[in-house]
Amino acid sequence: MSDQPRRTICVYCASSRRVDAAYLQAARALGAALAGAGRRLIYGGGGTGLMGALADGALAAGGEVVGVIPAFLRQRELAHPGVRDTIVVTDMHERKRRMLEAADAFVALPGGCGTFEELFEALTWKRLGLHRAPIVIVNLRGYFDPCVALLERAVQERFMDRRHARLWTVVTHVDEVLPAIDGERPFAADALSFASP
Repeated sequence: MSDQPRRTICVYCASSRRVDAAYLQAARALGAALAGAGRRLIYGGGGTGLMGALADGALAAGGEVVGVIPAFLRQRELAHPGVRDTIVVTDMHERKRRMLEAADAFVALPGGCGTFEELFEALTWKRLGLHRAPIVIVNLRGYFDPCVALLERAVQERFMDRRHARLWTVVTHVDEVLPAIDGERPFAADALSFASP
């Protein structure tokens, strides 16, 4: 467990507007909770879907929000207009790297292939010892059940070490996110030693 609150929280989530309203409400609530706890939000910079709701919730609660968005998406007017601290990057790879390097913890809300890619890259970096930050999967309405089952299968089939099951924490409600982040024991400092073949 960390003595200091993890200050900057990276949240991965969907930009789709067509999802059930319950997902949008949860994203907004998470943004508000992060702001209320004095945490800085860093996210993909979008203004639609869960991304937009997340930023709206944080901004409405007076929170600090950093958006990281590739130039080609900003040009399509997909950036959140209310996020003043927007970092425009060259491409998706730079976006992921900037968020990974800036964050003290990672949270995955429901999303599509982009969210899955971001989550799995954060898991991979942690597995390889490139960071030791908490990774929290918010399994709203059982959305991530197949993903979590796949990760657990990888451990069971020994494609990952049994200690890798501690790479992530699963919660079912956004009000469990900060307790999960703040309560996590630090991941192994020698992670690379058991990531080897």
